[in-house]
Amino acid sequence: MRDQIRRTMPLFPMRIVNKLTELTPRQIRYYEQQGLVHPKRSDGNQRLFSFQDIELLLEIKKLIEQGVNTAGIKAVLLKSQQLSETKREMEKVKKELTDQELRRILRRQLTHPTRPGEVHLTRGELSRFFRH
Repeated sequence: MRDQIRRTMPLFPMRIVNKLTELTPRQIRYYEQQGLVHPKRSDGNQRLFSFQDIELLLEIKKLIEQGVNTAGIKAVLLKSQQLSETKREMEKVKKELTDQELRRILRRQLTHPTRPGEVHLTRGELSRFFRH
């Protein structure tokens, strides 16, 4: 989680982003106007970009060099964002056990002890825990 905080922390002013991405300030402002990038603002209204913003600008630059227009870039970025969200959801689902899986694991551990000294329960003793 800390890595995500570091990646989204607004740190870099336009001058530094210009050098890192080799995009002109005008190009960067245009991408902001088009809703492709969303830099934060300092108290003095200066644009501040995060590592994540810089990576996004580099991706935009690559797509522009390949001849993709602004509408195409928006579509590509939207699909990429949806794919990332789907991956996160799938990882979350993988971590969660369903009730059925949990009952199956518990039944196996109770009926077939694997460690010495474990109690072996019979089917009759399990009936109060599992419905057949």
